[in-house]
Amino acid sequence: MSGMAVEVGAQVARSRALAVLRIRSRALAVALLPAAVAVVLLAGGATGHMGGRGWDALRWIVTLLAVAVLVAAAGVALVIARSRPAVSPTVSIPEASAPDLYRMVRDLADRLDVPAPSAIALTPDCDSWLEDRTHPAHGPPAAEGRDDIRGAIRGVQTASARSRRGTAAPVLVIGSPFLWWMRVGELRAVLAPVVAGTGPSAHPDISAARRFVRGLDAAVAVTSVPRRGPLSRAVLASVGWVARLLLRSCRGHAAEMERGVAAAAAERAQAVDYGLRIVAQEQVGLAYAGWDRLLTRVALPAWRMGRWPSRLDAGVVAALTELSRRDRLAEGFASRLGERPACDLLEEPGAVDEAASLLAAHLFHGGPAEPGPDWAPVSWQEYPDEVVDRKWRTDAARLHRVLDALWPLPRTAGHAAAPHSEGPTLARVMDHLTVRGTGPSTSSTPAAPAAAPPRTAAPGSPSPAAPTAPTYGPTPKPAPAAASPAPRAVGADAGAEAGAGAGADAGAGADGGARAEAPPNTGSDAACTDMADSDAARTDVADPGIPPHGEHGRGEALAACLSAELAREESASPDARSAAADRSGSTPGAGTGGGDGLWDDGMLPLFPSQPPRTGRELLTDHVTAMVCCAAVDTAGAAPGLDWLDGPALLVGGERAADLTPLVLRLVEDGDPEPLRGWIARLGVRPEKPVRLV
Repeated sequence: MSGMAVEVGAQVARSRALAVLRIRSRALAVALLPAAVAVVLLAGGATGHMGGRGWDALRWIVTLLAVAVLVAAAGVALVIARSRPAVSPTVSIPEASAPDLYRMVRDLADRLDVPAPSAIALTPDCDSWLEDRTHPAHGPPAAEGRDDIRGAIRGVQTASARSRRGTAAPVLVIGSPFLWWMRVGELRAVLAPVVAGTGPSAHPDISAARRFVRGLDAAVAVTSVPRRGPLSRAVLASVGWVARLLLRSCRGHAAEMERGVAAAAAERAQAVDYGLRIVAQEQVGLAYAGWDRLLTRVALPAWRMGRWPSRLDAGVVAALTELSRRDRLAEGFASRLGERPACDLLEEPGAVDEAASLLAAHLFHGGPAEPGPDWAPVSWQEYPDEVVDRKWRTDAARLHRVLDALWPLPRTAGHAAAPHSEGPTLARVMDHLTVRGTGPSTSSTPAAPAAAPPRTAAPGSPSPAAPTAPTYGPTPKPAPAAASPAPRAVGADAGAEAGAGAGADAGAGADGGARAEAPPNTGSDAACTDMADSDAARTDVADPGIPPHGEHGRGEALAACLSAELAREESASPDARSAAADRSGSTPGAGTGGGDGLWDDGMLPLFPSQPPRTGRELLTDHVTAMVCCAAVDTAGAAPGLDWLDGPALLVGGERAADLTPLVLRLVEDGDPEPLRGWIARLGVRPEKPVRLV
């Protein structure tokens, strides 16, 4: 019964492949039809059967039309033939670097009675597939050896090439998290239906149909690139129209062909480790969940600072092991860790993990394809100090920079500021967000903030009445007295470091020095400042009994301007990435390795790193960072790493999981008492200035 199902799936795939090839034949026939008619007319004139002026004029018209159609068809065929099909960016694994893995795949192919894959590559994702790389544009075969893995770290190799067109089997692409989380038997069971797909792929009709569809798809991509010259634009537009027409015509048949191939491969793999495949599929879902959480919660903060974790795949194991300790449903998954992991099939798993981690940062964040001074690896041991602590202090610096711009500290003789309110202190932030009437305060708050001088928006900037859709100008420069570090090459927090020195200088005023002048605001920042000043004055002076958390209160203005500041920094990050790419020797639009240009860097990152956050969420994150900085500086706490949630505050070696609800109480309700009690129990001194980056 299984053999019959395999035959049915293969037959469906072949019939659909023939349908695709018939479309190609019809297109060729349409291109040759005017030439055939011209040949008939010329033959009739030569034999004397079609004489006269009318036939002579028709012969000239048809002949010229045939020549024009043949030239156009030759041009379309040339573009399709020369277009390079898309190749997934991967890390190639030469056989010398993983002989056991190649041996396992070949044994699996022999058992399935299908051709073995021509090569193996890794992708930083939880998926596996076969990929045809027999196009001549994919380059010559790579030299095999141990040094290839080290070379992959210096520059991630985009494709493992096989140039023997039509004879080489597809390349097996394996998700790198599978190798570290799965055991050898589980990986074998997961790869069985994938390897079984090499059987139908070897059929000449299916192979030819796939090459035709990939060529059309590549031609559409080539013709979609903007061109400068009007002639080239017109020619490529015509070629693109023809390629899209053919692609639409064969799209349905190609999809059914791939379904038939998948069905035949799945049926053929039923006989291999069927019981283990059920358990392995559970591990696929678990690995995907752990990988996604690791990227968004752990890797993203590092990427934004120009650092990339060099052992992401090993981090998946740690994250899923931690999940098994917290979740009863995952308890049984940790017991299998005593078996041999699939990464043992590699000769140098650490080097492969590092190359895959760099490729993941390039694909999912858009960072440079090569490490550099502004794009350096970070180990898990260094992560708390190099990423977590720095992230908190960057957020705290941004928070105080916005506070300084909106509500400057009073420095006149008539408005003496409270001692704790000078500089970047936690008490200043808590007093600013406190709603009066919620309870006794342990520190004094100025009765009314000094009104900031009016700021004039730059010409063409949006009206202050609409600060929610701003147009951001250039990033403000720090004060001359501040020694700001060089901006990072990548990461949304890169721009924050350049202005962090201004926030630190603002705190230096506690020692008697003059406060550094806040950078001037333009556009949306002026709108946020004017809105905050007017609302704060109306709330605090006109009616002291009204809480400042109204529709346009202090908290709302602070959240809005934090959003504007962060958006401006993020808008500057693509330029930093381009500069880093230029320094590393790569060019925009070039491939990620090997100089083949098989991947367009303009498509990166492949998906948004995290969903957009509201102003309240941003304000909560920044206040939490401020609390963590104060706890580290004054209470002996330490930055830490939680494998499932990312940056964490460690108090006595234990994660402080109860901090976020207390901060939310302050931000959303203006009630500081729960947070005051927490910091009092911990021994945090909110009046002491914290160290900023």
